[in-house]
Amino acid sequence: MTEIRQQPDTPEDELARRFRAGDERALREAYERYGRAVLHLATSTLVNRSDAEDATQATFVAAWLGRDTFDPTKGSLVGWLLGIGRRKVIDRLRSSARENRVVETVRQLPEPVSPGSDPDTVVDRLVVADELARLPDEQRRMLELAFFDDLTHQQIAAVTGVPLGTVKSHIRRGMASLKRRWEVDGAASGARPADISGAR
Repeated sequence: MTEIRQQPDTPEDELARRFRAGDERALREAYERYGRAVLHLATSTLVNRSDAEDATQATFVAAWLGRDTFDPTKGSLVGWLLGIGRRKVIDRLRSSARENRVVETVRQLPEPVSPGSDPDTVVDRLVVADELARLPDEQRRMLELAFFDDLTHQQIAAVTGVPLGTVKSHIRRGMASLKRRWEVDGAASGARPADISGAR
């Protein structure tokens, strides 16, 4: 009867085992060995080098925190890291897209008022921007989709998976908060934020 000999661990196998076990030295070694591969993946998609480096760092942070989910029987450590890297690159692309929409929205605003113009115009804009930042995450998200992406309530529900009634409720409460702040600060003399709380 032929004896089946178990193959000894390769250096990669040993590193993967130590990484999964929580050996911090293995994390450093994994970064030194595979960091360039993850960075190459990121730079091949992301234009900004800084974004690519951020995505690479986020990849290793996520991998270390989720090391228990790594299964060496399903693939190599570098393959697993690259899979996480792809998701981080996609996250960065989505974040950049949101930032670009905000920048484009700002660009389309009227030119800044001259020093002699009515200061209420400037205050109005600041109040709206400040209050949006103060809203709970869900309310702010719904208002941003309505304002920045110009989506209807039905489209927002479809995109987010949130029930239509909940979407309307979030937008209604968010607009009410904006209006209260607007009136308390006395920022608008006759002007009000656009009312998007009605059915669209």
